[in-house]
Amino acid sequence: MRRRDFIRAAAAVTAVSLATKNAFSAEPMTVYKDPNCGCCHAWTKAMQNAGYAVEIHDLDDLSEIKQKYGISAELQGCHTAVMAGYFIEGHVPLESVNWLLTERPEIAGLAVPAMPSGSLGMGDDPSASYDVLAVDRAGKATLHTAVRPT
Repeated sequence: MRRRDFIRAAAAVTAVSLATKNAFSAEPMTVYKDPNCGCCHAWTKAMQNAGYAVEIHDLDDLSEIKQKYGISAELQGCHTAVMAGYFIEGHVPLESVNWLLTERPEIAGLAVPAMPSGSLGMGDDPSASYDVLAVDRAGKATLHTAVRPT
């Protein structure tokens, strides 16, 4: 490969990488979280590092937000994000958030109930095992992704 071809290829890869990283940054993500929750902060920081424009609202009580978006008790995580007409409840992985905004399915949002160890924001644990649920507009949850150890 000639030097000129290499430079063109490197520039193309860089452009694609930057475009992918910032593909959703034009759509604001609003995160409602407890001001004292470290894992919520870590999840939010991961979204910012991925190029999402994040607006943070620290609240002592999130029950009104969860009720507003129809997030039932069994689906609740420790924080709620809202973006592009969807809710993103709990420690939903970046890949699932990207999928949601790329595919734009006819659902209300995605949820990772509770606070599973090893999920995004809850530590880097290769033995993490949890489910990401797709929640339809009637509140019914179905399996979107099963995160299992590699």
